[in-house]
Amino acid sequence: MMLRPSPLLLAALTVPFMASNGHASDSGNRMEIAGPVSAEIIRVIDGDTILVAAKPWPQQTMEVYVRLRGIDAPELKSSCAATRDAGREAREALASLTSDQREIQLMHISGDKYFGRVLADISFADGRNPAQEMLSAGYVRPYDGGRKSKSCASFW
Repeated sequence: MMLRPSPLLLAALTVPFMASNGHASDSGNRMEIAGPVSAEIIRVIDGDTILVAAKPWPQQTMEVYVRLRGIDAPELKSSCAATRDAGREAREALASLTSDQREIQLMHISGDKYFGRVLADISFADGRNPAQEMLSAGYVRPYDGGRKSKSCASFW
């Protein structure tokens, strides 16, 4: 059975880890699940977000949007044509990078500032981190959750 993202997702992912060897921590107001949680990529949304089928416990699968921790991609819906073009390139690069990845691992999972999405570190089966690869290739910039500039010329 496939479930859609809901505001209870982080809580639902937390339960199996509190009852098993996984670790969930609550630092201040931000709950984080250490993971790993196995998942399969359903599709790439943009240069820093994917939709996955997460498998938090046996025989259960949940669809959830995952923002890759530590990066920011150009916005696809920007009013600036150059930013939109860079956003399409970033999405295509992430799609290419993930196209042959069946199973991924989500770690350090926490709620994101936008409803229905989580923030996580992602690891491929071979240990590679797609966020770091996107950053190294120059498709995205580092991001720590702060304010983003709205200027067309300031993405890079």
